[in-house]
Amino acid sequence: MTPSPPSAAGSVAASPAVPQSGPDSPAVQRIFASLAELADDASVPRNIRRGAQSARDELAKPRVPLDVRIASAVYVLDDLANDPNLPTHGRTAIWSIISNLESLQ
Repeated sequence: MTPSPPSAAGSVAASPAVPQSGPDSPAVQRIFASLAELADDASVPRNIRRGAQSARDELAKPRVPLDVRIASAVYVLDDLANDPNLPTHGRTAIWSIISNLESLQ
């Protein structure tokens, strides 16, 4: 009987995390806004802007599980962060977005 209360407490602790990382959560909406800002930033190269839009599209796919969408977006953004033509502020923005995405998993 002792294992039952910790599992009940564990399910209570895990329950609030699900709505916070849902597709309509404020955290996901902030990531969408950050990606849109990067995609509209004229001071970064065109391929980076297209990549930011691609990561945003990956994150917005409706029938794909959230963890797969996050992994796909992180993969795209990681490739962009390694571009030698990327300005410092763009790289910092990409790292921040990747960090925010990984905190959702």
